[in-house]
Amino acid sequence: MRQETIKYIFILSFSFLVFKNTNLFAFEEKGWDTEKSTHFIVYYKKAPEKFVKEAIDKAEEYYKSIADNLGFTRYDFWLWDKRARIYIYNDAQDYQDGTGKPAWSGGTAYYHEKVIETYPRAGGFFDSLLPHELGHIIFREFIGTRSNAPLWLDEGVAMYQEKAKRQNIKSKLLKAIEEKKFMSLEKLSQLNIGFVEDKDVVELYYNEAMSVVDYLINRFGQDNFAKLCQALKGRKTFEQAVIEAYRVFKSSEDLNKAWLKYIKE
Repeated sequence: MRQETIKYIFILSFSFLVFKNTNLFAFEEKGWDTEKSTHFIVYYKKAPEKFVKEAIDKAEEYYKSIADNLGFTRYDFWLWDKRARIYIYNDAQDYQDGTGKPAWSGGTAYYHEKVIETYPRAGGFFDSLLPHELGHIIFREFIGTRSNAPLWLDEGVAMYQEKAKRQNIKSKLLKAIEEKKFMSLEKLSQLNIGFVEDKDVVELYYNEAMSVVDYLINRFGQDNFAKLCQALKGRKTFEQAVIEAYRVFKSSEDLNKAWLKYIKE
């Protein structure tokens, strides 16, 4: 199970680093059937009707829950021609042929284009990949592609949408603290995770990133987290955004100390 988690993390990291700021991809719409909902358009050919319906229902469900827990509910986006698109290929082979992705890939997200590609019965699609990628897309849609948000915050927001990943997170971090492997916020910001080969460091990075988001949302509420994102959208540095959104912190180091205390509680 741990190996699958690590492999999935690498997939997500690769997808984010390569595709977050690109306009090189054109998505073909001819020859596809479509199903539309309030915030999504699903393109498919021979995918089972049940899977298509579940994809739409789950996407709308996650859209609402992600906007709720990030404090974005008062903001309207993804309506009409701004809807996100989900392309469902016929099967794994059709997906690989159409996207050029390797056999282990169960789905891909292009954040700038608000596009997700997958195929029926892709492993972990509904429980992990879909909420994770929608977390990325919604977060980036809100703060903009030119914000000063650190990469770990982006990944933390996405990981936070996978409810199963939140379980036992504190015990894992306490173990890292005990073994003196725990990384500070400053270290997380300095780390270029896409080039880290140590799988334990990668897994710890994602767990810590999710823990920071969990701490900010659960201790201070969604409205303050939305204020943090608004400040980042306004091109503030992360430290400036933290000070502006959370008056209890005078610096990012104050946040680091409070977060560490939260883990140890």
